[in-house]
Amino acid sequence: MNWHRLNIPETFELLGSGKQGLTTNAAEEKLLQVGPNELQEGKKKSIAGMLLAQFKDVMILILLAAAIISGIIGDLTDTIVILVIVLLNAIIGFLQEYRAEKAMLALKKMAVTQARVMRDGSIAWLPATMLVPGDVVLLEAGNAVPADVRIIESINLKVEEAALTGESHAIDKTIHSIEADDLPLGDKKNMAFKGTFVTYGRGTAVVIATGMQTELGRIAKMLQEDETLTPLQQRMASFGKKLSVLVLLLCVLFFVAGWLRGEEVVKMVMTSISLAVAAIPEALPAVITISLALAAKRMIRFNSLIRKLPAVETLGSVTYICTDKTGTLTKNKMHVEEVFVNGTMYDRNSLAAITEDNKAMLLLRAFGLNNDAVAGEDKIIKGDSTEIALMEIHRELNIQQDLWPRLAEIAFDADRKLMTTFHSYNNKIISFTKGAPDILLQRCVDIDLAVMQKQVDDMAAKGHRILGFAYRYWDVLPQYPDIEIHESGLQFLGLAGIIDPPREEVYDAVAQCKTAGIVPVMITGDHPLTAKTIAERIGILNSEKDLVITGQQLAQLDNDSFLAKVERIKVYARVSPEQKLQIVKMLQQKGHYVAMTGDGVNDAPSLKRANIGIAMGITGTDVSKEAAHMILLDDNFSTIVRAVREGRRIYDNILKFIKYLMTTNSGELWTLLLGPMIGLPVALLPIHILWINLVSDGLPAISLSFEKAEKDIMNRPPRPPQQSVFANGRGLHMIWVGMLMAGIALSAQAWAINHGLHWQTIVFNVLCLCQMGHVMAIRSEKQSLFASGVFSNKPLIGGVLIALLLQFVITYTPAFQPIFQTEALTLNEFLMVGVLSSIVFFAVEIEKMLSGRKRKQV
Repeated sequence: MNWHRLNIPETFELLGSGKQGLTTNAAEEKLLQVGPNELQEGKKKSIAGMLLAQFKDVMILILLAAAIISGIIGDLTDTIVILVIVLLNAIIGFLQEYRAEKAMLALKKMAVTQARVMRDGSIAWLPATMLVPGDVVLLEAGNAVPADVRIIESINLKVEEAALTGESHAIDKTIHSIEADDLPLGDKKNMAFKGTFVTYGRGTAVVIATGMQTELGRIAKMLQEDETLTPLQQRMASFGKKLSVLVLLLCVLFFVAGWLRGEEVVKMVMTSISLAVAAIPEALPAVITISLALAAKRMIRFNSLIRKLPAVETLGSVTYICTDKTGTLTKNKMHVEEVFVNGTMYDRNSLAAITEDNKAMLLLRAFGLNNDAVAGEDKIIKGDSTEIALMEIHRELNIQQDLWPRLAEIAFDADRKLMTTFHSYNNKIISFTKGAPDILLQRCVDIDLAVMQKQVDDMAAKGHRILGFAYRYWDVLPQYPDIEIHESGLQFLGLAGIIDPPREEVYDAVAQCKTAGIVPVMITGDHPLTAKTIAERIGILNSEKDLVITGQQLAQLDNDSFLAKVERIKVYARVSPEQKLQIVKMLQQKGHYVAMTGDGVNDAPSLKRANIGIAMGITGTDVSKEAAHMILLDDNFSTIVRAVREGRRIYDNILKFIKYLMTTNSGELWTLLLGPMIGLPVALLPIHILWINLVSDGLPAISLSFEKAEKDIMNRPPRPPQQSVFANGRGLHMIWVGMLMAGIALSAQAWAINHGLHWQTIVFNVLCLCQMGHVMAIRSEKQSLFASGVFSNKPLIGGVLIALLLQFVITYTPAFQPIFQTEALTLNEFLMVGVLSSIVFFAVEIEKMLSGRKRKQV
């Protein structure tokens, strides 16, 4: 319904109401029909449901099956260890999901509790939940708007709608109908919306929508959409399914082959369980979670607060950053950038030079005199953002205004768009008038209107908000200032071009984005010209192919047309919440990973839907913060770029420890599979495999997350979203290094059996120490360990030493030997283990050296 197009009598007629509001009986009947004025929650997940969902993963189910079979056979140690691992993973996953379920609660808190309403012809205070369409409500400064309303009386009424529309200024409200169709919310100046705030003046309005039918309600519905999986979650889900199928296949094949050879059934079952446990990287979920938590803690230092841990690695895969303009790309502070006076344009830095000119000085003086902004005791100027910008010029040039006292005024209103103040100086009365140039110029004399209008258009084309100034002398102070008399016959003074300028650090941040293969896109509630100017300045728009589009233009595109253009559109202006959500979905449909910034309630659905939603910590609403994955503590675009760099670093390191853990599992698998085929006994027990996978693997893997970023980290494109964790030779590395580990272990086993040595303990220690050599070698994808620095990652050195110490303890301590089925090795045996294990380190270093030569040749 286009309520903004209706005049006041038509609105009342449609709602069955009038200026005296509804009767109590009529309101109660309507309340039964439309329900209470509150937001409804979608279907909530129960705590039990969230906890059980953690056990749906196929790998977890295989581990649970292995634990149950171990328990039935009688090996309770393995059963208990596996169950503890599964339970810990479930608890970690549950806590993450539980914390993410709060966005609707924050929205509900925005509902106001009381409203002043006309009922039965008199004013009453009622709970806002009791409001129905047709109720007449009274609004004044400080009130929250209790429902969506059509303004029927406005006395200088201004409403702050930034949370809902993204508009940075409070909006002047009018009572007149607006003819245009499909206006964005910010342009419906005869309406106000639930969840916004009255900042100035007073007014009366009639309720046209309540509860879920309000704009806030529509946003609440969109918030109930499912979130998308992060790149790592998608890759790990795919990896988990493939691995699970492989594990089941191997176990069945191994069991059947052994059974056909006449092996004992119980022995083959235990060996098959060993295979399942060996193939599944039990430490991986915990290692990833701990690494992401450590990265999240580190990112607080970069003013980035991570709310949902997977967001850390998502940053590394981002291909598009859709960012708000005001406060993120710009300073969120209006700034007088240029002044036109005496036929000449001056920039901000040259204003001091014109103070000698009388007319120019009169204009600069008008900036501060026709101004309601005031400086508090703390010297901070408070008031309307445009007036603060003008007052700062006054302060900057040290212009004294004490000798020009204000005697009278004609206040600004939204219809005539002018403000006039009267002052005395040297026994003369002077009035200054400021306002919209198109109206002010009509009131001035002795000017060439066409020339001046062209000047205004030229300044507006730069994205400036233009204010015109004029003056007039009077013989006497008017007792009752009149608009028609005292705002006509004016002498034109000049123009001020005002803009919210870009942050200084944003220029480099945008350039760095482009170098890193990330496309920055501006989405703003501001005017298209202003948005285009800022986008061109900072480098978001720098090609003729780049497009600027408004919400109205976007509404006219069908899905196919929008999908064809979406990668060329770099600036969106005046867009609705549904359109923000549509932008995210379209980019995702094109295969992109999208980061979306936002601070308002209107941003919450798109923040939730984006691959990474980034809320503003300073200006952001609670709703946007709850819906987001990450919060910018300084509301600064360059902080996002620093966070992307950190995301890439941590994702690189996640890939390193997937490579590390899966190579170890590959080594265990080959050892278990190939041993019996060449006539050797099964080399490892399930307890050995669990120890290797959790303790020997776990500590160094977590320490890998501290590895420093590769030098080219922001000079390469984002990883393709569809890229597997096995890409770029990682899968091949896992196989050949795993086979090398198995070859070393089985050679050691055969030699030890032939010489009557402690063969099982030797194999166990060889595999553990091979891992230590491997983790040191894969710290960098390209550089040798000696080039990157042995001690450049001290936590990793510590993790390796602790793992070696624990291995020593379970090998040589009598109390642990029965549990881990180990025997104390002789000095010669231990030295042999050390020498054999070092082969893996040198082999991987040689691989890096050879691949480096190939890259140089290419």
